[in-house]
Amino acid sequence: QVQLVESGGDLVHPGESLRLSCAASGSIFRVNAMAWYRQAQGKERELVALIISGGSTNYADSVKGRFTISRDNAKNTVYLQMSSLKPEDTAVYYCWTNLATLENRLRAYTFWGQGTQVIVSS
Repeated sequence: QVQLVESGGDLVHPGESLRLSCAASGSIFRVNAMAWYRQAQGKERELVALIISGGSTNYADSVKGRFTISRDNAKNTVYLQMSSLKPEDTAVYYCWTNLATLENRLRAYTFWGQGTQVIVSS
């Protein structure tokens, strides 16, 4: 029905930058919000950054000033520009969306991507 495909995960050195992308496709009527979560090994999944349809954003304290979330509404794609990466940013990054489908325009559904691995190591 709806698919989220992430890309951009990689192995980088501390201080380097990386950009993640997530494209939503399928039976989409309206995207309400998109976000990036991450889950480090042995830890719970946490919200990294969120962007809602009006463009407002929210960030985890640990990434403020280093990460930027943006969105291309025409492409239903969300990006996460990560700068000054630290080893503690190592995790699987998951894309998330809240949207209405063409089949049910009055209800909000959530979908997850399959995850993309980011490793920050010297």
